[in-house]
Amino acid sequence: MDLSSLTPAKGSNKPDGKRFGRGEGSGKGGTATRGHKGAKSRSGYSRKLGFQGGQMPLQRTSPKYGFNNINRKEFKPVNLSRLQEIVDKHIVETIDVEGLVKYGVVKPNKLVKILGNGELKSKINVKAHAFSESATKKIEKLGGTVEKK
Repeated sequence: MDLSSLTPAKGSNKPDGKRFGRGEGSGKGGTATRGHKGAKSRSGYSRKLGFQGGQMPLQRTSPKYGFNNINRKEFKPVNLSRLQEIVDKHIVETIDVEGLVKYGVVKPNKLVKILGNGELKSKINVKAHAFSESATKKIEKLGGTVEKK
């Protein structure tokens, strides 16, 4: 075996056909199959996303409305009935955000708001980012405590 007998692996290199823009003798010289003039014939051309050939683009024809507040805080709601299920199942006296993550109620790094929907039967201490008025009343009525993080 010597250097003159080496060949590429079968299927590893494929001939690309004729090379564009390599002189008239190549058969693909001159305009190099780009046609005459215009933006598409120039180097570095790339059309904008959503360009429709000069027609008014769809995203400009549809009406715009509403407002997205970039400072909005998105809370994951958890009802008192869900807290009662956790107390019944795992027999805990204190429920915090880490506990809710541990029991699969919310995902990590989410803001949690306790809502007053459902019935609470046990005295529990709850630590969360926010509470509704009804949830606070129901928890404190049974002797539990509410603590905002």
